[in-house]
Amino acid sequence: MTRLITSLNRLFDLIPHSVIALLARLIVGLVFFQSWLTKVDLVSWTIKPATFFLFANEYKVPLLPTDLSVYMAVVVELVGPIMLWLGLGTRFAAVALLGMTLVIQTFVYPQAYMTHGLWAVALLLLMKYGPGKLSLDWLIWGRKGDGV
Repeated sequence: MTRLITSLNRLFDLIPHSVIALLARLIVGLVFFQSWLTKVDLVSWTIKPATFFLFANEYKVPLLPTDLSVYMAVVVELVGPIMLWLGLGTRFAAVALLGMTLVIQTFVYPQAYMTHGLWAVALLLLMKYGPGKLSLDWLIWGRKGDGV
């Protein structure tokens, strides 16, 4: 039994971090980008009036004016995924998206902790271990890029 577990652990060790990081970057990026798509009218590139209504009446993020919350969310949900997908400034994008996740979890949808927890785990993985070799960070910075 010990031999089997050791063999399986060796197989698991062969999974490259770069593949795991790429999947985390792609999937979490998609989550936030899809949310951005619901907020913006792609024909006119303006924020939909319904977005302002939702932030004022349903989301009710405290401490920030509604308009500021909307603009911040729209920017983070567009720029963050693009940065993740490219693997450019990955750790900084992950911090911003984790902050947004914490706000959503705390103030907007506290009952969705399992979903938000999964996002948080992927973002924390990227923050700790970096974007991997399949990223612009790696291409630009080399080995140091994994730490960007």
